[in-house]
Order: sequence, then structure tokens, then C-alpha cells
Amino acid sequence: MSTELLSSPKRVRFVELGAKALRALADGDLAGGSAEAGVALDEHFVCERARWIFGYRADQLAKDPSAAPWITRAAVSEPDGVVVGDAGFHGPPDEAGVVEVGYTVVPGYRRQGYARAMLAALLDRAAAEPGVTTVRATIGADNSASLATIAGFGFTRVGEKGNERDGLAFVFEVQADASRRAE
Repeated sequence: MSTELLSSPKRVRFVELGAKALRALADGDLAGGSAEAGVALDEHFVCERARWIFGYRADQLAKDPSAAPWITRAAVSEPDGVVVGDAGFHGPPDEAGVVEVGYTVVPGYRRQGYARAMLAALLDRAAAEPGVTTVRATIGADNSASLATIAGFGFTRVGEKGNERDGLAFVFEVQADASRRAE
């Protein structure tokens, strides 16, 4: 028997990244984005890929302010209050009740259980929403960490897609009301 202490499951809460915070981050303004969000965001929030994503989400909100409750939020570790990543849905449920999850863990906090905590919280949120029937996750075929993260949450691979920019990705889905959630 191992004498190592088992780490307890991680817990996160989400902090909204409103339109002003998203635009500041897209512009590379970490201090402004942090001030708007009310939490100290990590440098990872202004890396090239994050800036593109946050710009896309800011544009999405400009076109459809009703998407605000669904999209990207900062993920804050509890109880220590450190921002460990971002997570949310790509938007409100579509006509069929499908929402797609997305999550990113700040590099210094990876492989510690935060992605699982974020995904569990997103799945709980989806299950609580009457209009949501299905949760989708699209994961790069080479993203072994994210593929491992969804294991145990009941996702089934339903397809694949790809393009030159992102490469091959697998598409997974789970029913929003699935009763079994990994801890």
C-alpha cells in the first residue's frame, strides 16, 4: 500500500468574463482584463491563442448579448482563490438542445485535477438547464490530456472533424441528464 497521501478532488468556481474583460484580454491588456473580471488573471490569458478566443467571444457577445451566461469564464480554485484556467460553453443551446463545452487549464496547474473539476461543474450546469439535452466536446486527436479528462463522464465518440489550422479532432457527446458524474 502506498504511503502517499491521496489528493482531494479539486473544486472551482466560475467568474464571469464580461464583454469589457474579454475585449481587454483580446487586446493583450492583462491588467485591464483582470480589473474588469475582479480576479488576478494569469499571463496565459493573453497568449496568442487565448487572445484569439477571447476576441471571438467578445464579438459573439456584441452580436448576441444573451450568450453571456453561457460563454467563457475564469475558473478559480477553491478555497485558495487562484485563477487556474477558463471554461464555459461555446454559446447557448442550439435548437436541438446541444451545448458544447470548452476548458483550458493554465500550464502551471495542469495535471492536478482542475480540468476534471471544470468539466464536472459545466456538466452540472448543463444538467440543471431545462433546454439542454446534450453536451458536446470536440477534442484534438493529439490532446491526450483532454481525452483522459472526459473519461469517466459518460461521453461517447460520435464523429470527427478537422481542418488545416486545428488538425483532426474527435467529437464526443453525453446526455445532459446523465446521472453519473466523475468526481
